[in-house]
Amino acid sequence: MSFSFRYLLLITIISLILGTDKTEAQDSLHLSLQEARRLAFENNTNIRNSTLDMEIARKKIWETTAIGLPHVDSKAAYQFLPNVPTLPPGTMGPGTPAVELGVKNNATFDVTASQLLFNGSYLVGLKAMKTLYLQTNENKEKIVQDINESVINTYYMILVGEESLKNLQKNLDNVKKTAYEITEMNKQGFVEKTDVDQLELTANNLKNAMNQVKGNLDVANRLLKIILGLDVNKNVVLTESLTTGQTLPVIVNSLVNETFNIDKNIDYRIIKTATDLSKLEYQNAIAAYMPVISGFYSHTEKVNKPAFDFTVKDIFGVNVSLPIFSSGQRMAAVSQKKLAISKMDNTKQLVYNNLMMQADQFQTDLKLKYEKYEIQGKSLALSDEIYQRTLEKYRNGVSTSMDLTTTQNQYLTGLSSYYQSIYDLVIAKTKLEKLYNINQEINKKQ
Repeated sequence: MSFSFRYLLLITIISLILGTDKTEAQDSLHLSLQEARRLAFENNTNIRNSTLDMEIARKKIWETTAIGLPHVDSKAAYQFLPNVPTLPPGTMGPGTPAVELGVKNNATFDVTASQLLFNGSYLVGLKAMKTLYLQTNENKEKIVQDINESVINTYYMILVGEESLKNLQKNLDNVKKTAYEITEMNKQGFVEKTDVDQLELTANNLKNAMNQVKGNLDVANRLLKIILGLDVNKNVVLTESLTTGQTLPVIVNSLVNETFNIDKNIDYRIIKTATDLSKLEYQNAIAAYMPVISGFYSHTEKVNKPAFDFTVKDIFGVNVSLPIFSSGQRMAAVSQKKLAISKMDNTKQLVYNNLMMQADQFQTDLKLKYEKYEIQGKSLALSDEIYQRTLEKYRNGVSTSMDLTTTQNQYLTGLSSYYQSIYDLVIAKTKLEKLYNINQEINKKQ
């Protein structure tokens, strides 16, 4: 093989490798937390369905409104008379010919215009439709907040898993390096075979822990893609990290000192709207006692007219329907709706009390989670120092393999607890922000 041909082959292989890497990079979706939240807002199935619900509610408002607007209806009819009634000759007077009282073939066209003048239920219904639209909008806001919370929690769950995997790999590399050194010392007779076996056992435990974390990461990544409305085979890369220590104190202090405004809470607003709807249903029950008044105009045309046609072509009129007696049916309906209002008032008070309790509870929980986060950070640093010193002593033959295993397990436990404290802190912060309805806005433009 000539040098030029080998050089050309090498360049071709490198180009294919670089091209593959570039394609893979282009296929990967890199997301910050804010970008993930925006993507969920655009693609999540529940949010998209809630948007459709709002559009349906808008159409329903117009459907109800149109009931009180002018209506025009037309009707056509064809009539065939095999035997047309006929008056004998002379009936209308001496010498008068026979008179047909109809026509054999005829077509009639009617046009009727109507207008609702007064209907108490219609007026209440208009208010109810607007309130229902408000309720639909609030339901969408709640769904957005729920999805927002799920995105944040899942995003940080993945970050915690990835960081844990990195540290486990780093720890495994250190154990493998030490195991290699101890194996060489065992060959020279300086250490016992038990020490080598102990390190191998530690390495196996680390590998098992890594496999468990990888499995959890796979599930978390799939969950995030489902929430974001992405294909589960799409490669997603998270661009943020767990290095939030600089901003956490500021965020936590701001939240724990925030005054709870319950009127901003979406659950309380939903129950208030539901209470308003129950009051409108009560008003609608009362409206059943009121008359229904409508006006109409009708115009009739016939293609063939008989000699004597007494049909009136144009009619103006007013229809009035007045309820008189229903054996107590309407009264029972009014009583039911009135009791339903009392029931909704009780529920509203219960929701109010629960939300106020949650505000205190979530604030306290956030304080405790932050204190735990700080303590776990200090404990992790100490356990890491202890482990590194024990590892150095072990290499120098001062400490035993049991000491090394104990300090390593202590470090791994501290590492797991530290990352768990970060995740718990994020969850506590997100819950409080959701309850207060702050920091819930999703920037649609990046």
